[in-house]
Amino acid sequence: MLWIMKFSMFFSFAMFMIILSPSLQSFHPAEAIRSSPLLTKTNRFTFRKSSPFRNSDQCNSTSISGEQNSTLCDPFLVHIAITLDFEYLRGSIAAVNSILQRSLCPNSVFFHFIISNAKNQNLESLVESTFPELKFKVYSFNPEIVKNLISTSLRQALEQPLNYARNYLAEILEDCVQRVIYLDSDLIVVDDISKLWSYNLDSRVIGVPEYCHANFSNYFTTSFWSNSTFAGTFKGRRPCYFNTGVMVLDLFKWRKENYTKRIEKWMEIQKSDRIYELGSLPPFLLVFAGQVAPIEHRWNQHGLGGDNVRGNCRDLHPGPVSLLHWSGSGKPWLRLDSNRPCPLDLLWAQYDLYGHSYS
Repeated sequence: MLWIMKFSMFFSFAMFMIILSPSLQSFHPAEAIRSSPLLTKTNRFTFRKSSPFRNSDQCNSTSISGEQNSTLCDPFLVHIAITLDFEYLRGSIAAVNSILQRSLCPNSVFFHFIISNAKNQNLESLVESTFPELKFKVYSFNPEIVKNLISTSLRQALEQPLNYARNYLAEILEDCVQRVIYLDSDLIVVDDISKLWSYNLDSRVIGVPEYCHANFSNYFTTSFWSNSTFAGTFKGRRPCYFNTGVMVLDLFKWRKENYTKRIEKWMEIQKSDRIYELGSLPPFLLVFAGQVAPIEHRWNQHGLGGDNVRGNCRDLHPGPVSLLHWSGSGKPWLRLDSNRPCPLDLLWAQYDLYGHSYS
């Protein structure tokens, strides 16, 4: 496929840059974050209009193709939920653009954008002007819902209320939306999103790539593991780490079993017992680890933003790639604007619609 050839060429160039430029290996992208010129709202939100997109001839004839079928309850739609806020808006726009450019049937994708009640600054009109043909709806998430449930984390960004909106998708979205793909804002998709949508979850509520080589015990504190009641949560399960930035959710089962309350219960325990150090991830692990539908690792090549403190450059994991995810503290748009990008940030730049281009 043409995109694979382009990706291979780009990756070869990236590796070439690593060899020739030691500075790309040794600098700490946290410096780029501190020195980013994107500090004012006036120049932060100027985006170019996206390239036109339409369904290919290979799309099912029953796929969305007219005004009469534009309802979000149409059973042939692929539903995607993404949050929108000032700090990550540029990433969200690039993520949407990548999905549309790589989709076989982009007109059959419906986006559910979730914003904070306190930060509703005409984001809907911005999306409309950038993607004139996009099917989407904007939802307000009330920060007060989680205000008293959030505890301190290793990174301040993980303490933002909107980071917990993923916990409430079953309540936020319409009941007719019975399945949704949740995506973080710091990623791009380089494959047809319908392939991820079509994964069979069987009896499971969520589908995610699992990483069983990771030390699962590190995601919880000593006080958690020393408490037999807490540690017994995983009895009878084979829990593995997974990243909550890419998830396929069965909202019908979620609503039926009220998984939102189960997650909130662990957040309440965290406030009194301090059983973990990371934001919205551990409650998902507590509720779902060892009970997920496995999805191929290609759908979350995560960690490209480095660790939670220094955000160092990282390479791709071995294997095929369908989605690149800059989880961690280093974000590609900030490093690019500081003229100190990691090699893989150049792949992200292909989908960046911010008011200038990179060459």
